[in-house]
Amino acid sequence: MSEDLMICDPEELRTLFLFEKLDDSQLAELCAVGRIEYVDPGPVFREGEPATCFYVLIDGEVRLTKLSGGMEIEINRTDHRGVYAGAWMAYLGDRANQDYNGSMYVLRRSRFLVMDAADFSRIMHEWFPMAVHLLEGAFFGGQKSNQRIAERERLLALGSLSAGLTHELNNPAAAAVRATSGLRERVAGMRHKLKMMAEGKFPADALVKLVEMQEQAADQVAKAPDLSPLEAADREDALADWFAERGIADGWNLAPTFVQAGLDTDWLEGVHATLEACQAPVFEGAVRWLNYTIETELLMNEIFDSTTRISTLVGAAKQYSQMDRAPYQVVDLHELLDSTLVMLNRKLGDGIRVVKDYDRTLPPIPCFAAELNQVWTNLIDNAVYAMGGEGTLTIRTFKENDCAAIEIGDTGPGIAPEARGRIFEPFFTTKPVGDGTGLGLDISFRIVANKHNGDIRVESEPGNTRFIVRLPLHPAAEDVSTPMTGGQDD
Repeated sequence: MSEDLMICDPEELRTLFLFEKLDDSQLAELCAVGRIEYVDPGPVFREGEPATCFYVLIDGEVRLTKLSGGMEIEINRTDHRGVYAGAWMAYLGDRANQDYNGSMYVLRRSRFLVMDAADFSRIMHEWFPMAVHLLEGAFFGGQKSNQRIAERERLLALGSLSAGLTHELNNPAAAAVRATSGLRERVAGMRHKLKMMAEGKFPADALVKLVEMQEQAADQVAKAPDLSPLEAADREDALADWFAERGIADGWNLAPTFVQAGLDTDWLEGVHATLEACQAPVFEGAVRWLNYTIETELLMNEIFDSTTRISTLVGAAKQYSQMDRAPYQVVDLHELLDSTLVMLNRKLGDGIRVVKDYDRTLPPIPCFAAELNQVWTNLIDNAVYAMGGEGTLTIRTFKENDCAAIEIGDTGPGIAPEARGRIFEPFFTTKPVGDGTGLGLDISFRIVANKHNGDIRVESEPGNTRFIVRLPLHPAAEDVSTPMTGGQDD
């Protein structure tokens, strides 16, 4: 190696675009604090290592990469003189992360001006104090703005989800209240009929048989067949005629209850035969008593279904929010996806058909569960918005190499090619002004990539847009970092 090639030449530095405006004394100081280094092909520094040096390419060729989903993605490959990399954020001091935010490789023997991070920081503060203040303001101001807006977006998202959950809870709660009120009326009617029976108007053997039929009717409610509207209407007409022939008033009003329980005229003929010796009012009272029994069973089923629905919703809300659970835990991804769908059920509406194609062989994975629920919320919400409330939402899971892949697809118009490369940028949105802030996908990307060492990508064409999230099945312990907060709405 020629000795003169190792000497820092101020005039050569002036030929680099980065230093072309510096004066002679500044160029001389650069040469005094810096050094010329030749680097053979191979890695120079790796992402995540402490950023100790600032590199400026004088001649040669470099390749810059960043980690994504455990893989190195090439960001730039260049031989442009004056390009820089390394500890270029050293001027921010200990207020910012001072690790290399990417990796650099030399592709052929290359020559660099190399400065220690501390020297680079000092020169920036001494030579460009105003520029440093502006850069600090842009960096920390942008960071604070992102945090404030993300918090607001998160509150808006929680408000929207809370409203949806309240609506979902209100329906079964109201149904349970209505059923309870109706049940109270039916039980009062049964008490009245029981008094009539206690007065001896029923023969003892007939009363025993009637109680047996009451049990049969109650059991039949749980086994009632599903009838088409036409079949149900035909059976109701037949029962109404049967009641009319036996002098039972308002038989048309009783018929639907018996049909709903799966009871027909043959079964009622058995009741009639049991009470054949009794007077007509007694038989009508028995029929109404059986009607109360059936209605009571139906109302109790309705109360059970309603309260079960409430419990399911509360369970889904706890699963979604990960209430009372550690932030980092081993979970079944399908449980997270299902709880998110429940929380967004109102937003899905009747126009969205949900298709779930789950690979149930996927093992549980360690993750920040509540934050992954934010990712699913953002992706599903964007998909519903893109489809305008009409279309098919497909959620698919599968194993890909050593990753769990989660694919969320929609049948919307697709993402324009010119926007596809920017959708993960902060504040970039394809929605009209006021409908989105452009933070949902940025936050989702940071949760997946930064928090889980995973990857999120999009494939889109008209009628088929798919966001694919890949998460390591076995993340390394050093990949675990502290939780972050974020919001919804791309």
